[in-house]
Amino acid sequence: MKKIIFVGLVLLGFTSTSFAQSKTPIAVTTAFNQKFPNATNVKWDKENAHEYEASFEWKAEKHSANFTDKGEWLETESPLTFSQLPNKVQTAYKTLYKETAIKAVAKIETSKGDTKYEIELKKGLKTMELFYKNDGTVIKE
Repeated sequence: MKKIIFVGLVLLGFTSTSFAQSKTPIAVTTAFNQKFPNATNVKWDKENAHEYEASFEWKAEKHSANFTDKGEWLETESPLTFSQLPNKVQTAYKTLYKETAIKAVAKIETSKGDTKYEIELKKGLKTMELFYKNDGTVIKE
């Protein structure tokens, strides 16, 4: 019985993923393909009523990018290591969270020309996301 339930849940997961990908507007997929030619392993999720997010591999790294339902690019998130962060961001983080384990680090480039840095950390049982400007200033999200 447990195997049947597990198989059913797995099939439901595949179906919902396929459904989300098939419902991505053509304007969105076209804009994505123009911005990220040769991207592979593309998976789409609907963030909200008017925004879609693609998770994909591009230039041998995993990325994510968000687009409006009209195909306008909003932002791209690219992975970094902590040592690749600007020195001022590293210093700002270490000042407040030096003993906290980091889960992930990313660079976020936006359609407005802004760049911000995200540090995802584990604090107790909670996961936190911190955002910084290039100069180490914390961004309130």
